[in-house]
Formats: sequence, C-alpha cells, structure tokens
Amino acid sequence: MKGLGSEGVWTLVMVLGLALVALSEVRAVHGAARLSPTQCKEERRLAVNTCKPIVFGQPPSPGCCERVRLSHYQCVCPVFTPRVANLINVNKAIKLFQSCGRRVPHHFKCGSLYFP
Repeated sequence: MKGLGSEGVWTLVMVLGLALVALSEVRAVHGAARLSPTQCKEERRLAVNTCKPIVFGQPPSPGCCERVRLSHYQCVCPVFTPRVANLINVNKAIKLFQSCGRRVPHHFKCGSLYFP
C-alpha cells in the first residue's frame, strides 16, 4: 500500500491480530459491516497512530488494544500484499497479539499473510 512504511505495516499487523479474535463475535451479533474506502483509510490511520510505539519495542498500550478491538478486518487485510507479507515475522506478530490477551486463530489467512 502506498505511503505505508514499515512502522505502519507492523502496527497494522497488531491491529489485524487483535481484530481477528473479535471478528467471530461481531459476525455473530451484527453481521459483516461494510465500510467505505474513506472509513477504512481513517480506521488504519487511527490504528497506526495509536499503536505506533509497538514498532519501537514497547508493549501495546491499553489504548492500542482498544483501537484494535474497534477495527474491522476488511479494512486491514487488503494491506497484506505478497510483498508486505514477506516483511512480517509471523511469530513476532503472534507474540504481540498475545500481549493484548488475544489468540490468533490457527490457519488464518488475511490478504497474503498466513498464520500457521
């Protein structure tokens, strides 16, 4: 995705992982929400700004974990092209998700990003 540096990519990985757990709950209660491209762009911007400290080795803040719970997977998954997915250490990403008390579903695929 244009204009999304490595900081943004790692932040979106965190957002994605935490949002995945909430996904099944949201679908069961509300169905799949459809957001406009503008709404998705704003969601990604808010997530990157709120969760940026994780890129510098800090644990996710409560605000970051909350932002992730509010984010929609359909806004995040398109970011993970094959090129971007190759930059991501999935094991590190899983540990980040766990630090927010979340578990990544086995065999989950989001864009070109695959969680074993």
